[in-house]
Amino acid sequence: MTATSELDDQFHVFDTTLRDGAQREGINLTVADKLAIARHLDDFGVGFIEGGWPGANPRDTEFFARARQEIDFKHAQLVAFGATRRAGAKASEDPQVKALLDSGADVITLVAKSHDRHVELALRTTLDENLEMVRDTVSYLVSQDRRVFVDCEHFFDGYRANPEYAKAVVRTASEAGASVVILCDTNGGMLPAQIQAVVSTVLADTGARLGIHTQDDTGCAVANTLAAVDAGATHVQCTANGYGERVGNANLFPVVAALELKYGKKVLPDGKLREMTRISHAIAEVVNLTPSTHQPYVGVSAFAHKAGLHASAIKVDPDLYQHIDPEQVGNTMRMLVSDMAGRASIELKGKELGVDLGGDRELVGRVVERVKERELKGYTYEAADASFELLLRGEVEGRPLKYFSVESWRAIVEDRPDGTHANEATVKLFAKGERIVATAEGNGPVNALDRALRVALEKIYPQLAKLDLVDYKVRILEGVHGTQSTTRVLISTSDGTGEWSTVGVAENVIAASWQALEDAYTYGLLRAGVEPAE
Repeated sequence: MTATSELDDQFHVFDTTLRDGAQREGINLTVADKLAIARHLDDFGVGFIEGGWPGANPRDTEFFARARQEIDFKHAQLVAFGATRRAGAKASEDPQVKALLDSGADVITLVAKSHDRHVELALRTTLDENLEMVRDTVSYLVSQDRRVFVDCEHFFDGYRANPEYAKAVVRTASEAGASVVILCDTNGGMLPAQIQAVVSTVLADTGARLGIHTQDDTGCAVANTLAAVDAGATHVQCTANGYGERVGNANLFPVVAALELKYGKKVLPDGKLREMTRISHAIAEVVNLTPSTHQPYVGVSAFAHKAGLHASAIKVDPDLYQHIDPEQVGNTMRMLVSDMAGRASIELKGKELGVDLGGDRELVGRVVERVKERELKGYTYEAADASFELLLRGEVEGRPLKYFSVESWRAIVEDRPDGTHANEATVKLFAKGERIVATAEGNGPVNALDRALRVALEKIYPQLAKLDLVDYKVRILEGVHGTQSTTRVLISTSDGTGEWSTVGVAENVIAASWQALEDAYTYGLLRAGVEPAE
């Protein structure tokens, strides 16, 4: 189904993740993936979702067929992508044009050549015939009650080579009935001032409604898109998280955030901007790529503060070191605790974690010194909030938080003649007054230790059965020699409703892993509301 947008038609946000974004190396979308992403984009509130090229491949043809049946679009209109008719043919008889109509999409984007060399070398036709291909295809689709957008491929490079011909393509498309003519920086080589100058000139010389499509090869795709808006473009083409061929496309999320928060344009339905971080991460999960932690607006580090000077200022007024309130885009401010931390960082982090430091300057000072001392040994707390919270609560209580005490542990790796390995671990500990000895095997020494610890504790603390280790990272820190260096291990754990990270540092990877495991289970019990045993 096609939605009727609650926004007016004066400005378009057009998403092409399902077509152009899918060209990124490492992305291979199934039809189910495309349907899931389309639902997320519609939920976000974009005006148009380009679904792919029906007729060009079976997957896109199936997507359009299923989207018509399975998605009730609330905000977006589904767009089919295709090319102008073949040279020397009629649009009404072209099979590819027919496939666009058969897709059922009410809106169609046509790609057209606007660079004279591409017309002659790629299409192998004349400049005049190319204009006729644009005119015939657009007018035919409009006569079939379709709304048509035209992507002028390689427009900016073509404009530099032959500005009059590039403008002729724009003018022809507009006069034939195209609602918007999109100027494409296909090679991604333009800069903002160049984009703004060309868009201004083309707008004045053709009178066409213009859109912009930019690639990020110079790192300027978002800036180039906004420069085009400054010059009068009223249609922006983007992809979620900047996915796209080579280094990617203009990123939908910073473009939309800039339009709403910096330009004051209403381009999303009410309340949808607050969904931005969630939508960004959800789409990253579907395409199976780790969300960029440092992505503007939606990255987990976008509003993370580490320097003590920043923290002191933020304690007075968060706006002193933040350009927007992170809640506007569904994100949160985070205080990072490191050897750069000062009193303000610790106080703000304590507040964030729900630990009341009570304005106790001596306590805060002890925590600052403890953090700096441990980070000097190789610990890092900016990536291990759970370990920091345990340290903080231990300082507040005057003793470490304990659910169990370890007597000893050991891990054995047996190398067998057939090249296989056996990994076994034994853990001896005390919990609730009981001495427990547990042994387990695993697919490595750390996994064996993890299993042995679970065997030892789960009968006493059944809450641990919900825990799952979801990530494990090892880093070798500086030392005299590589094999004698200090090792840092970061472990991420989940209980099905949340995730936390813990850190361990030791002279070897197994000992460091054990520390991180101890913290992971201790924090899991704290999170479950279990009272410490001692």
